[in-house]
Amino acid sequence: MNILITGAGSYVGTSVERWIKNHSNHRVDTLDMLKDTWRDTDFSQYDVVYHVAGIAHVNAKANMEALYYKVNRDLTIEVAQIAKKAGVKQFIFMSSMIVFHESQSLIPEMITSDTKPCPNGFYGDSKLQAEKGLHELESDTFKVCILRPPMIYGPNSKGNFPRLIKLAAKTPVFPDFHNQRSMLYIDNLAEFVLQAVNRQLAGTFYPQNRELSDTVEIIRYFAKAQHHHVYFAKWLNPFARIASHFLQPINKMFGTYYYAPEMSKMDFDYQLVSFEESLKHIL
Repeated sequence: MNILITGAGSYVGTSVERWIKNHSNHRVDTLDMLKDTWRDTDFSQYDVVYHVAGIAHVNAKANMEALYYKVNRDLTIEVAQIAKKAGVKQFIFMSSMIVFHESQSLIPEMITSDTKPCPNGFYGDSKLQAEKGLHELESDTFKVCILRPPMIYGPNSKGNFPRLIKLAAKTPVFPDFHNQRSMLYIDNLAEFVLQAVNRQLAGTFYPQNRELSDTVEIIRYFAKAQHHHVYFAKWLNPFARIASHFLQPINKMFGTYYYAPEMSKMDFDYQLVSFEESLKHIL
């Protein structure tokens, strides 16, 4: 099988490329989407396109809205159109859990198979619109596989997870505010993608770790790993609740927001690395 990963140099793209090369006989190439010359690529030599190129939501700013739609929606659909015309059999798209919406309160929420996407920001909406455009292209000869993962993390990853690690090494006190979040370790994602290729999956999928995460336990683990003492204080919890009404990062840190476990179960095992084991691979 010949696979093209669009998004050369990205954390997810590079990690999945390495995993597939180490765990299969598939040929994997990557394509730099930052240069317009990507359109000169001969897509007809590939069976699968795994599209990971896009702008992440971590540093989203209001003046970047048009760019988000240009890259996350328009570029995705253009690549898929070219791939379909070239005879590519499967298109795998990295969407996001945020197409449902981004958690903006500390009210616990579980996403189920009945939950309808309702993005509350242009990052999630740009991903959802890309999905809709892809569905218009799918056919018996062009399978569309959409992945809606939660936060992805792993060694040398970017985003909010490494910020937690740094916080664990510095803060002397932390709220004892337990929560539940869906997360996805990079190796578990990579195995899911490999299985999706092998099985030529089509449809929308919700890969996540087998276990839900807890911000307090993440801080506790990395504080201990970095030989730093943190005092976990329940008396700080009311202050966290009050702050959540004014500071969105508090909701990201302590909110309970996760996929119902049955949404992520497959007839193959991709959750190879437990949450506890994954933390050991970070530092």
